[in-house]
Amino acid sequence: MTEPSLVEEQTCWDKWNTSRDREAGDELLRAYLPLVNYHVQRISVGLPKSVNKDELRSLGMLGLYDALKKFEPERDLKFDTYASFRIRGAILDGLRREDWLPRSLREKTKKVEAAIEKLEQENLRSVSAKEVAEELGYSENEVTTVMSESFLANVLSIDEENKETESREKVSYTIEDKKAITPENSLLQEELHGELALVIKELSEKEQLVVSLFYFEELTLTEIGQVLGLSTSRISQIHSKALFRIRQVLQRYM
Repeated sequence: MTEPSLVEEQTCWDKWNTSRDREAGDELLRAYLPLVNYHVQRISVGLPKSVNKDELRSLGMLGLYDALKKFEPERDLKFDTYASFRIRGAILDGLRREDWLPRSLREKTKKVEAAIEKLEQENLRSVSAKEVAEELGYSENEVTTVMSESFLANVLSIDEENKETESREKVSYTIEDKKAITPENSLLQEELHGELALVIKELSEKEQLVVSLFYFEELTLTEIGQVLGLSTSRISQIHSKALFRIRQVLQRYM
């Protein structure tokens, strides 16, 4: 099925906004389906391969439909920007509700994290994935993959803890005055940014490029592979290796 032209899409929007025309709504959902697929690809990078992408896509479609219902065209905001927020939020909320991290991966993650802590205390410095692998008898790729796949789980877990705290204390962090940064938080932010900058500088040229293309240019791993002339699986390995180093810094501030 061909995508609707700009004129056809505007006609669909007019019908949807004036009368909630079902056919127009279905056409708009089909037109913005690539946006769902895009966010599924990006989020799935930080998930175990056991997580079903079709389930993520279904969650994303719910987010897209929610965006369609709640979008206010009179506001100075593009629909794809608003829809991206809703799609990503729906997928992450769905992941929070499900115990999607396999027990075997949870156990491996604990072992890797314990080995990192032990080696860092012994060496008084950050350690490499190779050193952790030698300590545990794993392959280097296994260590970086474990840490990459469990990274999102930690982020979601921390976010969930914050939500529970908000509920107990009746505090809404979403409307916190961002200008009121305490000196302590300001210092921590400066330290974090400084450490991240140093770690990124220490990455190989290819790792830096993958990080830049994925997080700043927002390309998918498949697209990065096409740019660099490498397979998606190879790009995934490079990304996981870079994320292992970056995560070590981030975890100190979580």
